[in-house]
Amino acid sequence: MIQGTGSDVGKSLLVAGIARAFTRRGLAVRPFKPQNMSTNAAVTADGGEIGRAQALQAQACGIDTTVDMNPVLLKPQSDRTSQVVVQGRVAASVDARGYLALKKRLLPAVLDSFARVADGADLVLIEGAGSPAEVNLRDGDIANMGFAAAADIPVILVGDIDRGGVIASLVGTMAVLTADERQRVAGFIVNKLRGDPSLFADGMTAIAQHTGLPALGLVPWFGEAARLPAEDSLDLAQRHRDGGRRGDGRVVVAVPRLPHIANFDDLDPLAAEPGLALVLVEPGRPLPVDAALVLLPGSKSTRADLAFLRAEGWDVDVAAHVRQGGRVLGLCGGYQMLGRAVIDRDGLEGPPGETPGLGLLDVVTTLAPAKTLARRDGRELSTGEAVAGYEIHLGQTSGPDCSRPMLDLAGRPDGAVSADGRIAGCYLHGLFATDRFRAAYLAGLGATAGGTAYGAGVERALDALADHLERAIDLDAVLAIARRRGQRIEATASAASSAA
Repeated sequence: MIQGTGSDVGKSLLVAGIARAFTRRGLAVRPFKPQNMSTNAAVTADGGEIGRAQALQAQACGIDTTVDMNPVLLKPQSDRTSQVVVQGRVAASVDARGYLALKKRLLPAVLDSFARVADGADLVLIEGAGSPAEVNLRDGDIANMGFAAAADIPVILVGDIDRGGVIASLVGTMAVLTADERQRVAGFIVNKLRGDPSLFADGMTAIAQHTGLPALGLVPWFGEAARLPAEDSLDLAQRHRDGGRRGDGRVVVAVPRLPHIANFDDLDPLAAEPGLALVLVEPGRPLPVDAALVLLPGSKSTRADLAFLRAEGWDVDVAAHVRQGGRVLGLCGGYQMLGRAVIDRDGLEGPPGETPGLGLLDVVTTLAPAKTLARRDGRELSTGEAVAGYEIHLGQTSGPDCSRPMLDLAGRPDGAVSADGRIAGCYLHGLFATDRFRAAYLAGLGATAGGTAYGAGVERALDALADHLERAIDLDAVLAIARRRGQRIEATASAASSAA
């Protein structure tokens, strides 16, 4: 189990890279994360949803996803509440105090999922969440040491040198663990080093001396991480921190950064296109006047994000963009925002009510408890190109503009297009990952595209990450740590058999 001294220390990418490295050695590797918090989800082969990071880790293992790889997923809906997904399905919507009470009942489901993931695997790589040093959250913990103890799993602790204070964070984390938990930690890794590794040699020695743990690796900064899907909005902000812009192409695609932005890996294939400048517009800034396309992304709370969009004045910017002949595309929640209204009679995303949309499409969305979770493929009708992706949303959208659908998904229409063709929306996430469609769509914006193979680029980045970690981490020692648990289990089974 890879645990970190805090959030965003690089646990997700370490698991993905180590998984790819051991998969290339011929092992059957599986990823697992007991509890995740993210608005970036993936639809699994068995029809549920898990955190996007576990989907990437499964890809690194060369396997398809299952809901058991991330049995508990928290999807924030507001500053206080989150939707709780258990084994792929929505189980509740609770505030932080409510979840503290609920999680104590979730360990059996987590262990049940872990048993299925481990069945037939040579190696399971488990990702912790947050930090085991959060002692105020230890009661009923399923994310870190609580799970590790229940499943009898050895732990490797990871610190992030890029944020500073890595010696104190690793030593301090060990200091607040219980004696039993300290015994479970088998080594440490320092991640995200910029500069000369030899300059931190004394630091590695100091950590080892203060913790009694062996050093398993000092991992240099991996710049190609930007080619891999981001796990959460913190990653998204860091990737776009240079003025909110990625790429230096002449064709600008503007994306307002909404508070509840979801499934934002839709943007990654666009960011990889050299002919584009993808601009993530931060609050307090206007949408760029030179944008060829305004893209409204997915949202975990469509009505709240609509209110935020108006408060920022972005609705005025969008209207001006349309008057000047610009194009607008809405994906999932962004599609719902383009209509005349979003109706939530049951209070599924907040207080019950109705919020006026932007009125750019003559459609209305009504939210309902049943959640659509499905992988889809079909054609985008304006280009005629094949598309593939997934739906993950509450609600149904209908209205006159739906008579001009954007997509044909195996004979089922999806989305809507305005009469002049400049405003469009659909529910399909991932459609820009299809290279031929992306090239054709961007050509319609005047962008030179078509030379970028997005999926192949992700595979190359995973291989490069594995190579990077092979050089930086003692992976043989990591495998030996994992085998200790297997040896204990075999010894226990053998003793039980002898006693019988």
